[in-house]
This record gives sequence, structure tokens and C-alpha cells, in this order.
Amino acid sequence: MLTIQRLYIKEFFKLMSLIGTSLASIFSILDFIDKIDEFIPGRPTMKNLLLYIVFNFPKYLLYLLPVALLTCSLFIFSQAARNKEFVAIKAAGCKLKAVFYPFLISGVLITIFAFFVGEIIVPDFSRRSNELKNTIKNKSKDRKFMFKEGTLWLRATDGSPVRIELYVHEMKIAKGLSIFVFNENFLRERIEAEEAKWEYVQGSKGVWRLKNAIVYNIMDKKINIFPEFDYPYLESPDFFNEGIKKSEEMGIGELYRYIERLERAGFKNKKLIVDMNSKVAYPLINMFMILLGISLSIKSKFSGSLFAAGLGLLISIFYWIVYTLALSMGYAGIVEPAIAAWIVPISFGVVTIFLFKNIKE
Repeated sequence: MLTIQRLYIKEFFKLMSLIGTSLASIFSILDFIDKIDEFIPGRPTMKNLLLYIVFNFPKYLLYLLPVALLTCSLFIFSQAARNKEFVAIKAAGCKLKAVFYPFLISGVLITIFAFFVGEIIVPDFSRRSNELKNTIKNKSKDRKFMFKEGTLWLRATDGSPVRIELYVHEMKIAKGLSIFVFNENFLRERIEAEEAKWEYVQGSKGVWRLKNAIVYNIMDKKINIFPEFDYPYLESPDFFNEGIKKSEEMGIGELYRYIERLERAGFKNKKLIVDMNSKVAYPLINMFMILLGISLSIKSKFSGSLFAAGLGLLISIFYWIVYTLALSMGYAGIVEPAIAAWIVPISFGVVTIFLFKNIKE
């Protein structure tokens, strides 16, 4: 590796670390400030407040890493162009694109790092952040529940353990209910229902209506079958929604299995499909941002730190707007979910590669 390449790489990673961590920290603090009014009534400790900021850091680092990469490459190479360093490199007989090959490798490694952060670290930290937020807001309940790949375990208001095979929170439908009613330490009754749906009843906030239910009375050794009946001991869907994992709290594997289970049950959640594809598509933009910064720095007639920062911010905002619009169209079903998540990164990548290939030697 040439000395000039080592210097560029060293400055690049130094600046990227500074900008990336600074931006992620600022946005984590802004998120905390936005929710401070909700936290104050719970009288949180300083430790919990700091932990909330820390838990949100990986999420914002993942979102803002492309901005940091674009700004760094624009800043370093626009300064190099201003100082005529590229002219000196060409005069020394070196190919200009060859100087940037280490940045191609760095882009691939950073993309892998971003994918790892989004797949392993962000889901775990997001889950902890939401749990901590509920604790600070005094929303953690004695009736704990567990949610994984659509299956929900919880405790009813009468203390009975409840297993829901698949919960579709958008439609307020629970598939495959098993309710275990205990009398002291003995199982008194077991209720199996094909489906439960939240029904609004006049004069009350609503009730869960069990359909095609079988009641096994173990004490009396009887079996009763009901086409439907109301079960008053389950909390409202609002309670369930607090325990259901969001897309950001699930890795690709868990999200994929959840989507498959929904589809087997006859439900197609377009938002989850879009989110699953975006978990793969979004990290790829990191590599393209580096190449874009290099290409624009060499081709641009303007240079300087303010120019680099302004241009990097402008391009990043444009990308976010277009990408968010594409995702929204996927959520709404206007565009196929997979296409909505991939169309903007691929288009952006094609343009970036074209600009890089056309750098004049």
C-alpha cells in the first residue's frame, strides 16, 4: 500500500469515528430530551436515564453511519483536490482509481459491520431500551409476558397462564389460544379456542370473544364445546402491544419466521416484509456513500470543509426522503414490499458506480 493510501485511510477512519459517534450521541440525547416529559413523573434515576441514551446509541449509529461516511470522504478528498494532491499522484505515474482501492475494501468491511450491528446489537439494545422506557414510566406490570415469532405467553387478570399461538396486533386477532385455570396448585380447567377477536361492546371498552372453544373441566371430567363466548380476563389489545416486539427488536431470522407464520395463518403483513428487506438493503448504502464522496470530490470545482459538510448533508437528506417515501409506498401496498426496500439503494448504487468508473485517470 502506498504511503498516500495509508494516510488517507488513517484520516478517513479517524474522522469517520468522530463524526459517526458524535452524530449518534447527539440524536440519542435528542431522543431522550423528546421523551423527558414522559419520564419525569416516574422519577427515574440518573443511571436509568443514561442507560436509555446508551441503549439508543447503536440504532442511531446504524442510521447515521452513511452520513458520516459521505461527509468524511467528501471532506478528505475535496481537501486533497484543493491541494492538487491528485495532480501530484498522476504526475508520479500512479493510477488514480488504484489509490482508492483500499476504500472499496473498507466500504465492504463497513457494510458487513453495519449489517452485524443491525442484526445483533440493535435488536437487543432496542428491546432493552423499550423495557427501560416502560420501567421509567411505571408501565411494567406484574403480569409479565413473552413474545417470540408471533407466539405470546402472558398471565390473565385472574392469574391464569395464557398461550397465544399467533397474535396479529394490527387486526386484534389471536389464533390458537390455550388458557390454563388453576385452583390453588391444581389445574381445574383448560380452555382451547381456535381464535379470539377483540369486540367492542356498547357500555364497555370491549371484550375478547373466543370462537370454536373447547372447555376441558378436569375437576368434573367434562368437555364442553362453545361456538363462541366472551372471556373477560384478558387485557385489552393496548396491553398486548406493549409486549410485542417491533421490527427493530427482531433480527432477520426471527422476523422471517414471524412473517411465514402470519402468511400460513392467512395474513400478509406488508410492513414487516418491507422492514425485513430493508434490514439487508440499508447497510449496502454505506459502501456506495464512500464511492460517491470520492467521485464528487474529484469532479467538483468547489472544495473546502464547509462545502463537504453542506453537500454531504444535502445528499443524505435527499436520500432519506426518497428512501422513506419508497418504504411508505411499500407499507401502503402501492409498490411490492421487496421492491420498495431495494429500489432506492440499488438505483443509488448504480449512479455511484457509474460516477466512480468515469473518474478520469
